[in-house]
Amino acid sequence: MASVELSNLQKTFGAFTALEQLNLKIDDGEFLVLLGPSGCGKSTTMRLVAGLEEPTAGDILIGGRRINDVPARDRDLAMVFQNYALYPHMTVGENIGYPLKIARLPRAERESRVREAAEKVEMAHLLTRRPGELSGGQRQRVALARAIVRTPQLFLMDEPLSNLDAKLRTVMRAELKHLQKELGTTTIYVTHDQVEAMTLADRIVILNDARIQQIGTPAEVYARPDNTFVASFIGSPPMNLIEGQVERGTFAHAGGALALPGQPDGPAIIGIRPEDIAVAHGAGDLSGTVFSSELLGDSTLLNVRSGEAMIAVKVGPTEGREMNSAIALHFDAAKLHVFDKATGARRA
Repeated sequence: MASVELSNLQKTFGAFTALEQLNLKIDDGEFLVLLGPSGCGKSTTMRLVAGLEEPTAGDILIGGRRINDVPARDRDLAMVFQNYALYPHMTVGENIGYPLKIARLPRAERESRVREAAEKVEMAHLLTRRPGELSGGQRQRVALARAIVRTPQLFLMDEPLSNLDAKLRTVMRAELKHLQKELGTTTIYVTHDQVEAMTLADRIVILNDARIQQIGTPAEVYARPDNTFVASFIGSPPMNLIEGQVERGTFAHAGGALALPGQPDGPAIIGIRPEDIAVAHGAGDLSGTVFSSELLGDSTLLNVRSGEAMIAVKVGPTEGREMNSAIALHFDAAKLHVFDKATGARRA
């Protein structure tokens, strides 16, 4: 097992900057998720750590050892990909044991380690099957077993669950998190799915435009986003971001006004999570009309048009409203976030 340190890491492709001045320390045994939209630099970061790309500048250290010039095959890491990359002509056991065969381990030791890895992912009873006879979830387990059989010091996982259906992704997330904690292997996991990031990570690194936007635990980035990008990327549905004008400690908006003591006058953006808004009985902070009402089972999601803003409100399952009906909203003042209109950075 090993810690990972990325120091002033940069990667350019001609005039295009894929990664800019990334600094990151990953603890031994940590499950770290790189999260962001397509093109943000997360996969580039993983490829640099794996040795599939060479950094334009900066250093990569694994276990305190600089590995910039170490070939990928000698970095003692294992990768799990989105497409599984299994050999169709080999059995499950042969696929799992292939890295050990390449390393020329004795047959008896290979067989023992293959069975042990297969048992960890509950595939020991299917060792004689071929990949074509397996479900998507079973093929993903084989790919995981092939990664863990080598007992590497580092796992790299590139959107390994994205090919699975929604129900199976939920099951595999739980299995993957349990397995990683059981093995204690440092893991870097790449995804664009914020639900995966929130449920799996010890810490999340949110990237956008080749730069780190925020690093923190899932609870930290959800409760206190550093800027409007993070606020709009984390959460399902995401945080409401409402533009308005602060004048003399009051935030004015087409749908109403609410107190923002201590904030400087001028344009601002307030943020609030859908679950931190309640339907007001009487006058509220903002008013509007119901655009849609969506029953989600355990709750109802109201989309409310207030001025130019569309505000998502999460209420009880029986609190739906008729489309186009008038509604008043009350905001939990303790859960309000204030962002700078020009930069998007957090003010309060």
